[in-house]
This record gives sequence, structure tokens and C-alpha cells, in this order.
Amino acid sequence: MKLQLTHLRLLVSNYKDSFLFYRDLLKFDVDWGDEESGYAEFNTGYLKLGLFKKELMAEVVPRIEQPSYVANRDKTVLIFAVDNVDEVYEQVKNQNAIVVTQPQDRPDWGIRTAHFRDPDGNLIEIYNNLGIVPLTEP
Repeated sequence: MKLQLTHLRLLVSNYKDSFLFYRDLLKFDVDWGDEESGYAEFNTGYLKLGLFKKELMAEVVPRIEQPSYVANRDKTVLIFAVDNVDEVYEQVKNQNAIVVTQPQDRPDWGIRTAHFRDPDGNLIEIYNNLGIVPLTEP
């Protein structure tokens, strides 16, 4: 049996704001759903990013004891390649996103990064390669 990863689904408490964040601020094309549907899929280029109301998922998956928020915090990071970290960072900051780190070169990693959170608190990293050709052709 071979598994193929096709989606990354975020279970969110604030569905509408999360939907608007990924559609309007990050500019992902919507493949399915809208701000009221409770589930949406965005085309990110490689895999689908899904948003799903936590309450709806809870109807499908039985409740189990969860570790505290602190123990469960930031186990997942959404990482997006961009052409210019500084430009995207300014756009995100100007839309009052929750900024975590300002753009910073990370020579040991070979990339420049910045971090912020979506309306539901999910950690997002944007990066571009240092000294490498951008993602899109001119």
C-alpha cells in the first residue's frame, strides 16, 4: 500500500476569519467552499489546504483526552515559499496579522524567513532562498 499526501487540513475555531485570511490576505484560489460553508479547500500549488470547523470534525472523530495547549502548541508549521519575504511580510503586517518574527536571513538554512499566525493561531513561515533564482520567471 502506498500513501499519497493530498491535503493538509487545519481544524479551526474561527472558520470565517480563517477563510478570509487565506483567501484575501494570502491570495489562495478557492477550489471549494466559501466563508459560510464550514469547510473550504484552497489551491496552494502542490497540495490542497483545507479549513474545517473543529466542531464539525468533532462529530466524526470521537473525543479523546488532549494534552494541555502548551504541550500541544506549534507542532505544525505551514511553510510557504515566496519570491520576496520582505514584500509578503509588509503585506501581512499591514493587514494586522499576528506577526511572530520579522524577516531575517538564516544563512545556516540558506533561506530568509518571517513568521506570523493565522486568525486561529496556526504558525506560518514564509521563506525565500538566499542567492537563488526566484520561484517565478520574470
